[in-house]
Amino acid sequence: MARKASKPRQPRRRAAVAEAVIAGADAAAKNRSEDLSENLGEVPAEDLDEGLAAEPAVDDEPVIEVSDFHPLELDDSAARDADGGGAPERVAKDDAGGALVTVDPLSRYLADVRRFPLLTREEETAIAKRYTRDHDPADAYRLVTANLRLVVKIAFEFARASKNVLDLIQEGNVGLMEAVKNFDPYRGIRFPSYAVWWVRAYIYRYLINNWRLVKIGTTQAQRKLFFNLRKETERLEAQGFAAQPKLLAQRMGVKESEVREMQERMAQSEVSLDQPTAAGEDTRLIDVLPDRENNPEEAAAEDEWRDFAHERVKDFEATLRDKEREIFRARLLAENPDTLQEIGARFGISRERVRQIETRLKKRLKEFIQAKASDIGDSGPN
Repeated sequence: MARKASKPRQPRRRAAVAEAVIAGADAAAKNRSEDLSENLGEVPAEDLDEGLAAEPAVDDEPVIEVSDFHPLELDDSAARDADGGGAPERVAKDDAGGALVTVDPLSRYLADVRRFPLLTREEETAIAKRYTRDHDPADAYRLVTANLRLVVKIAFEFARASKNVLDLIQEGNVGLMEAVKNFDPYRGIRFPSYAVWWVRAYIYRYLINNWRLVKIGTTQAQRKLFFNLRKETERLEAQGFAAQPKLLAQRMGVKESEVREMQERMAQSEVSLDQPTAAGEDTRLIDVLPDRENNPEEAAAEDEWRDFAHERVKDFEATLRDKEREIFRARLLAENPDTLQEIGARFGISRERVRQIETRLKKRLKEFIQAKASDIGDSGPN
């Protein structure tokens, strides 16, 4: 139990304010959908502006300057917990060396973020134009810190899709900084309305990359399916349709095979190939999986057949002359065969005549190989 402070009570009041903020944020998050796909709606620019303007101010809280923003000073036990990934609550020392107060990292972050001043539309435009012209890091700092609350607001929309909201906030902050670098203040839109797309994009990327150990969405079509498949399935079922892969593919503009593949990926979990097949056994799953490669006898037979066919083709080519040899090389041996039109123009004959010669060469090649090895029949590699 923490002993009472002899004089200052400022840290206790800050902790109470921070806890009130996080409690309100948690209550807002609980009212949102439990499914990630239902959290992907667009956030109108006017809602963002109202959300920023509605943030309450803390009485008598000083505005944070760059030199004033320092990390928490932890005692030894709290530092050990932090290093070891222990409990989320940490113990911060009172500035006056008095009482110890329990501080949650998220609530402390929210309390600190709320102390950064917001920018008016005129200030925001002036700073953005100056940064575009001079690329002064101080201007970028002002734009980023003034919109940190926007990132928190968006991150809490995905609170049920991640175990750690601070990770979402961190990714969103990276997207916010990227938005500052790419923002064009001369297009006549507010910076938060532009930044929301970058923040969401980085949070989306984080979620899809960390949803499972094995990535389930690497292409644009797969990412679209990952975020919208379940929502589209529920929409079809609500309309009285069976959510078959073919119908889902038509509604979402993707291939049916991609829908089936994503359904299988999302329905299954990862399995380690090194895990035992049963409790107390040393046999691993990878040891009982069938090997789809050819066995040594089949591999040797395939190599022997390939060498034989290569030699017989060379022998057959030696029996050809002039026009037939050129057509044989250009149409049957080349990795990128010439067209019938190109060969016909080269020899001054029609495309149909070139096709007839090619067909005759194929028939003669088959007869030549069979004559050299009559016992082969239909053998050889598939």
